[in-house]
Order: sequence, then C-alpha cells, then structure tokens
Amino acid sequence: MPFMRTQKVTVEELARILADAGLLNEQQTAEVAVRAEPQRARLARSRGGPEKSRETARRLSPAEIIASMGLVPSGDAGAPALDEDRIVRVLADHAGVPYVKIDSLRLDAQLITSTLSLPFARRTSVLPLSRSDDELTVAVVDPYDVALFDELTRLTGAKLRIRLTARTDIQKHITEVYGFKRSVARAAREMTAGIDLGNLEQLVRLGNVDELEANDRHVVSAVEYVLHYAFDQRASDIHIEPKRDHSRIRMRIDGVLHDVYRIPKAVHPAIVTRLKMLARLDLAERRRPQDGRFKTDKSGDEVEMRLSTLPVAFGEKVVIRIFDPSVIIQDIAGLGFDPESERRFLSYIERPNGLVLVTGPTGSGKTTTLYSTLRYLASPEVNITTIEDPIEMVVETFNQIAVQPKIGLDFAQALRHVLRQDPDIVMVGEIRDPETANQALQAALTGHLVFSTLHTSDSATSVTRLLEFGLNPYLVSSTLVGVVAQRLVRTVCEACRTEEVLSSEQRAMLDIELPPGADRELTVAAGAGCVRCRGTGLYGRTGIFELLSVSDTIRNLINDRSDSAEILRAARADGTVSLRESAVRKLAERATSFDEVVRITVDESRR
Repeated sequence: MPFMRTQKVTVEELARILADAGLLNEQQTAEVAVRAEPQRARLARSRGGPEKSRETARRLSPAEIIASMGLVPSGDAGAPALDEDRIVRVLADHAGVPYVKIDSLRLDAQLITSTLSLPFARRTSVLPLSRSDDELTVAVVDPYDVALFDELTRLTGAKLRIRLTARTDIQKHITEVYGFKRSVARAAREMTAGIDLGNLEQLVRLGNVDELEANDRHVVSAVEYVLHYAFDQRASDIHIEPKRDHSRIRMRIDGVLHDVYRIPKAVHPAIVTRLKMLARLDLAERRRPQDGRFKTDKSGDEVEMRLSTLPVAFGEKVVIRIFDPSVIIQDIAGLGFDPESERRFLSYIERPNGLVLVTGPTGSGKTTTLYSTLRYLASPEVNITTIEDPIEMVVETFNQIAVQPKIGLDFAQALRHVLRQDPDIVMVGEIRDPETANQALQAALTGHLVFSTLHTSDSATSVTRLLEFGLNPYLVSSTLVGVVAQRLVRTVCEACRTEEVLSSEQRAMLDIELPPGADRELTVAAGAGCVRCRGTGLYGRTGIFELLSVSDTIRNLINDRSDSAEILRAARADGTVSLRESAVRKLAERATSFDEVVRITVDESRR
C-alpha cells in the first residue's frame, strides 16, 4: 500500500505525471492547469444537475477531468485522445500500485454489499474485489488517499490490498451491483409478505441506470438491470433457471455460458411473471411451455427479445434470446467469407431462381447469414417473403409469416399460399419434411429464388438428405444451386493479442503441410487473456464456411443417387474448401487461435 505521501493527487500533479510519461507536452500541461476548475464545474453540472453539482464536483477524480478535455498524446496527432483508463494506468505505474480493469462477471455481489454500505461506496468510490482470510482487495481511485485506507481498515478489520481503477468504472459497477441486489432483496421481502404482482405495468422502454436506482418497482427494476447488463456484455441469450434453494442467471457471451447472478428462490416466480407480461404470455399457465417476444431499446436501436418458458423440476425456466440488428444483419463482407468463398456465395444469391441451402447446428450463425443475404437483396423492385417458426426478428423490408401448426399453417401450407403472392425471393425457415422440401423445389423450379436451412453437419449431407425425403433426383439436381455449411469461431482479442509458434504435432493435428522451402515454423495469433475477453483470449466471433456448388459433375452424382462421401470428394475436386480448411485459413490469417480451431472442427477430423 502506498503510504509514502498523505496528500491526494491533484489535477495539476496528475498532468505533470502524464508529462513525465511523455503523454503531455508543456503546453498541454499548462492548458490542464488553466482548464481544470472550469471543466470540473462543467462536468459536475452535466452529471449531477444544478442541485447536486457541488457534491458531484467534489467527488470527480483528476483522471476524469483530464480525460474529459480530449487531449491527444503529445507527438502523436493520429492517436485517440487520452481516456480515463489510460490515464489511471499511468498513475498506477507512477505510484507502484497494480491497475485493474473490473470484470463484471467476476464481481462477488454478496461480498460487496456485505462489506460496505451503498452510501459509503458511492461517496468514496471504493469497490471490494475479493477477500482472503484477513486480506481485502479493493479498487480505489487515488493511490495516496491514506485517510480512506485507514477508514477502510477500521470498518472491515482487514489488511488492505489496493488496486487502482477508473472512477467511472467503479461508480458504474456500484450502481449495477447495489441496484440489482437492492431490487432483488426488496422484491424478496415483498414476495414473502404476499404482495400481488399482477398490476405491474407493461414495459415500454428500459429506464436508464440512474432512473432504476431511484425506482421503487423492485421486480421491474431487477428485470431491467438484467437486460441492461446483458446488452453491456454482448450476451446473445439469458438463462433464468430455478434451483432447489435459489435461482441462477446465466448469459451466453460469444457462444459460452457464464454465471452472472444468484437470486432468492422467492423472487424467481415474480421475475418470470414480469417477463411473461412483457411477452404477453399466459401468466396462469405454468405447466406448458410458452413462447413470446417483445422489443426494447438499446442505444437508440430496437432490439428483439424472444422469450421461451419451460416447466422444469423446481419451477419455470426462462430463456431470452437477444436479436440485436447490428449483429444479426451485417454486410456480406462482414460475415467472414474469404474472397473466393464470397465470390461463390454471391454467384448463388444473385441468380434469378434456384434453391440455396444454409446448414449447420443451432448457434452456427445461419440466421445471421440468411437475414444479411435478404437485406443485401432487398430493394423496392423485389418482393421478399419469409416463412419462419417463429419469426426470428421483425424486419419491415420483408413480408414475414409465422407458421401456426395449431391452425394447420405449417411450412408447406404457408409456402403454397406464398407462391400465389407474386414473390421474387422466398425464405423458408427450415425444411423438416418431404412436403416442405417438395414445395421448396417446385418454387425454385417455377422461377423463384428460394433460401432455406437444414440441420446437417456438412454440405454434402444436405444433398443426400433431400433425396432421403423421397424427392426426384432430377428435380433436386436441376433446382439446387449451392449449399453453405457454416460454423462460428471466436476471434483473438485485440487487447491481449500475442503470438505463438505451432509445434509439428499441432500442425499434424490440423493436417497443415508447409510448402517445400518454406520456414518450418508457423506463427499464429493467440490471446493472453485479459478483462476485456474474460481471460479467454478470444473476443467476438466470425464465420467459417464450406460452399458446395452444384456443378455438372455434382448433378450427375445426384441423378445417380450417390452417397454424401462421393459427392464431397467431387466437390473437393471442384474447389470446395472444408470447414476445417476454412478454420485453418482463419488461423493463418491470425484471426482465431489454434485451440478454437480444434474445438470447432473436432468432427472434421473424422471425415
């Protein structure tokens, strides 16, 4: 702990520290001294309002004030302006105190709320991170605030381990942790007191964090905290799972589930009820699964939330799938195709008619590929109709139909009627049965461009699956244009990117053969692990693809009812790149890691 001095760092002192580190020149240092107090007052007014501006100004950190000035590092005109995190890192190095970027998923809400009261944490900008025996690790703003450290030692009775963090980060996590915890605790008290939740109002928009903190609608606030958190963490799914003694909330981020919260068992039914109200489901029905949807706002964009309930051993489990338009609908170039694969794919989708299949397991990115393709093809001159179960995301550009088996409107029946609506392009959510497959082929044969999906492991198997439906091989060979098999691989985190050399054993595992005379070492990217990527070394995802074009050779094999292995051999001879080869290319481009390629393409080694 830094006890060498007892005075807090001032804005002017921090500016000199930044100058010593080569980030500010003399002119910028002088500018900071002149602008410090006016900038402090301006920030306080914008964040605290007229009534609280004096108190807010007192709590602002020097790093916040300097960061708000938008200063560019000295001698680097093209660099981004100094932000609070970078400034705090420099201060941490100067003081000899470790810097930490707080990982939301690793915070212990119980430790935080039981160690410090909300007013104290808010006033002092302190966040407990972990406790071991008599040692307490805390995130603070100033490494020289000895008075605060003495007070913390007295309050907690523990030896302190100090970590330096941006004040904005600390305040954000204080709001999230205490706000959610308080909402859940109050809701738990209300549940045990028998409060009726039947009058909770319909959600129109998510309140911002400050509104939630002052909100007395405890269950509503708890749900909104969860949704805000999911948006911040780029989650694609939220799982709310009842257990014997508690309820667990998990979120899927980049395809991997993470534990986020535990809530009292008494609160679980109320949260489920609130979510069912938003999705307009039957509140009284708890014995049968239900599906619904609702929309909310995220940074000015509408986000679709699809909700599914399922009765399990200890109550109703809820899964919310988040359809963010910025993720679901992308440019074709952003999907992850290499140049040759993109050229092939565009040749499929720019035809006036034919059947194009996209295959892969659940979570492989098929929806993103199809929606992005339809958006690419959409224009005022084109009539696009989709048949889905359910509608994944409502897009006004398309005419979207949800199948309703209860009234006899299945894929085949809907497609039969769609063809009377003068469509140019039809997307059938999934081919599940011979009738739907036959209708799709007839639509393609009569001058329509048809897209659909099949749940098969590779492209060649999709062809034989159509034949297994009892379809005429000649009809399949004359209408099928191409098949796209795909998966999603996580990409290397830019914040902790490093390099590693593949061993000969690793190269052999992926069937990588270096050309004669080439360097016998293959350097690839890897992630060291950081807060941004939650220690995985991977952040975000991209697609890998296997494209099978129906050439004359493939048509002849289809007409002869050849098996998938023979079709795949012919496709490889025609230039089809396998999923594993596509993943290895991503590895060679240093977009993904060796372990991720092995994880995603483990089944490819058997082909």
